[in-house]
Amino acid sequence: MELIKRFEPVALLVMVLGALNWGMVGLFDTNVVSEIFGSGTLTDVAYVVVGVCGLLYIPRLLESLHIGGHTPHPHGT
Repeated sequence: MELIKRFEPVALLVMVLGALNWGMVGLFDTNVVSEIFGSGTLTDVAYVVVGVCGLLYIPRLLESLHIGGHTPHPHGT
């Protein structure tokens, strides 16, 4: 789990770049990833990397939303 925590800033950067790419696709019909890597395997790998980074960031998201984790209950009355 410590390795994932160390990878979080990189995962966040990759997700932001992926989001910017999809924004470009939606606004200007220009896919920057396809422009850089063409339409081959390297483009597919780039999309998979963005997807994996998104999956790795889910625990952090749930933690910040206080979902799925336990919250300490106050002791006493």
